[in-house]
Amino acid sequence: MIPETAFILAAGLGTRMRPLTNDRPKALVEVGGKTLIDHMLDRLAAAGARRFVINVHAFADRLESHLRARSDLDIVISDEREALLETGGGLKKARLLLGEDPIWAANIDSVWLETAPDGTALRALCDLWSPDEMDVALLLAPMQRTAGFDGAGDFFMDERSRLRFRGEASAAPLNYMGVHITKPQIVDSVGDAVFSLAKIWRELAPRGRIAGVVMDGDWMHVGDPIARDNAEARLAVG
Repeated sequence: MIPETAFILAAGLGTRMRPLTNDRPKALVEVGGKTLIDHMLDRLAAAGARRFVINVHAFADRLESHLRARSDLDIVISDEREALLETGGGLKKARLLLGEDPIWAANIDSVWLETAPDGTALRALCDLWSPDEMDVALLLAPMQRTAGFDGAGDFFMDERSRLRFRGEASAAPLNYMGVHITKPQIVDSVGDAVFSLAKIWRELAPRGRIAGVVMDGDWMHVGDPIARDNAEARLAVG
């Protein structure tokens, strides 16, 4: 099943990306001649997304102006100018715009190169997705094929593709790449306005309700100017 609606998280302040974000949102920082948000929009559109809900906060007017130029896509704005709501709160605020069917959800600080033909990773995520068996399916990268990420790894995966958080382990082999498929209903029972999706995932994982697909390729987390420059160099090599 290929979700038709995508929620793109573009409301962050981008403080680690300064000075590149002194006059623009992080979503409009360019890598390889294309803005981060256009990298993600193009990826998801190629995977089958037809409608995009995008939250805005920092430099919201500038981001909205950029998005209006994307006349090829059906884009709806979820306005978070008044307050930052984190990932879960952002999804909750956009809830009425997202509908009841499973959706894509994506950060904007992720670019990647696939070893297999382009688009295979997102198709594999769609193939894995089974709403009867899971509530969330994450796209993952091996630690050794990750750049711009200074953590110790996010997840372990079992033989059924179910995920377990690193927890107290010193390291884990897989990193979340910032793209997943989810049931939008996972936020419905949360009373808080500001919260992280990770809070919900930590409740779902022990129940076997979070699964993942490991991409065969190189993932670049674009979180600061150095990471941006390195990602640009890697994309140039191909």
